[in-house]
Amino acid sequence: MSLSIALAAHGGAEVLLPRNADVPLPGAGEVRLCQGAIGVNFVDIYHRQGLYPVPGLPAVPGVEGAGVIEAIGPDVVGLRVGQRVAYAGLPIGGYAEVRNIPAERLIPLPASIATATAAAAMLRGITVHMLLHRVFPVGPGVTLLVQAAAGGIGLVLTQWAKCLGARVIGTVGSEDKARIAMEHGLDHAILYKEQDFVAEVRRLTGGKGADVAYDGIGGETLLKTLDAVGLFGTVVSIGQAGGSLPDIKVADLGPRRSLALARPSVLAYAHDPASYREAAADLFDMIEDGLRITVGAEYPLTDAAEAHRALESGRTTGSILLRT
Repeated sequence: MSLSIALAAHGGAEVLLPRNADVPLPGAGEVRLCQGAIGVNFVDIYHRQGLYPVPGLPAVPGVEGAGVIEAIGPDVVGLRVGQRVAYAGLPIGGYAEVRNIPAERLIPLPASIATATAAAAMLRGITVHMLLHRVFPVGPGVTLLVQAAAGGIGLVLTQWAKCLGARVIGTVGSEDKARIAMEHGLDHAILYKEQDFVAEVRRLTGGKGADVAYDGIGGETLLKTLDAVGLFGTVVSIGQAGGSLPDIKVADLGPRRSLALARPSVLAYAHDPASYREAAADLFDMIEDGLRITVGAEYPLTDAAEAHRALESGRTTGSILLRT
């Protein structure tokens, strides 16, 4: 019997309930994975709420984890029992001690990268790779605005962008979060509860505005972010942790602002095999070169509901893990 956390209905964190079930032998092209650590992400919350669809109910959420291969199904090549691997992306099913997963989703782990580090880094790292290399190529001289710079994506995005030569401005909710973000390379921290972040970004850029902004908050914050980006800049919407996405008209983007608006999906990016493996390889290289993966909180798998509450409330910094 294996423990998993399933949602029988859509709703608040209380719908996440433990269940025990036998895990069948892996089918063709599948691997049975014993998970050591599982990443908790906002996409899990969106699946729980029903904002993003799930194949059916009950459903086990979770799109990121790492562990050791227990069994290999027919037609699987290049993997072996006992090998440490990590994954990110669909299909869901990560909130489990043991799961079957398509072998093509698994990335072998270098000896230098701990299982917990991989589970905390995979989805965020692949997201950042997509943002910095595909959505808006970032290099020297580019100024970024990162909303929630002390969050899981924010800390990775800041470090990676700095390695590319960019200047990074970020919003944070407290002095403690500002300190953490600055320790990860943030050039300027804006306390958004006390300061008008649009005015501060304009001040820090001599009135020009950022070249690109990444917003995972949604709601009114996304609308304000449009004013923090300069002419011919790009606003990238990567989530809606703070509220529903607003209706944005083409006229809101230009011609006065002359902006581009992107709404990329990391699940779509990770679904492309070439992009997925390239991003994972680059992420592992970055970690081996010193990219810090900060785990802000760990919970037993049975406390998945509390992990969701912590993430939704903004109490944490860095990544959140479930441990089996």
